[in-house]
Amino acid sequence: MSRDESDEAKRMDGFYRGILDAIPSPVFVVEEDVRIVDYNAAAAKMLSRDRAMVISHRAGEVLHCLHAKDVEEGCGRGPACSGCVIRKSVNESLSGQKQTRQKLKMELKVGDNVAEALFLVTTSPLNYLGRQLVVVILEDIQELSRLRELLPMCANCKKIRDDKEYWQNVEDYFETHLDIDFTHGICPDCAKKLYPTIWSKLT
Repeated sequence: MSRDESDEAKRMDGFYRGILDAIPSPVFVVEEDVRIVDYNAAAAKMLSRDRAMVISHRAGEVLHCLHAKDVEEGCGRGPACSGCVIRKSVNESLSGQKQTRQKLKMELKVGDNVAEALFLVTTSPLNYLGRQLVVVILEDIQELSRLRELLPMCANCKKIRDDKEYWQNVEDYFETHLDIDFTHGICPDCAKKLYPTIWSKLT
């Protein structure tokens, strides 16, 4: 490789690293057996581990999946692993050369406790320097899942009570808990009631 080619390769590696680290969700680049080849800064924060303990290890081992040690052979070999969303998604992306998105409920071992995590898993095939890999993005959707629970809402003004017993407007609640901004329109029923003259001209 010439010096110019070497400089270009370093520049492209820096560009690749910059893009990977700019993504705010944890991103893993894995091979067929879901062994981690690379990961971004958001994943590093999530893992809090030395890089040597992550690279070339299977995702379930690194993420502390409860089933990673079900059998001596490790992650991907136990009975529960056949239903693993990450493993299935990686295989789909490799065999079909397509992007997948699936919800994942994962049981993680945290010290002596078991914690449940909920992610949206996106996988996409990546051919990097002639090597077939898969990009795995984990988006935490724990907050979204809480919306499936019953939210206490005032029968009159429609404010929502949060877990700190504070009443908020619906818009404020969603913005605070899910980073969702609202825009406003007017539905046909309200338009008829509030602006009957204008509505009759429109219909």
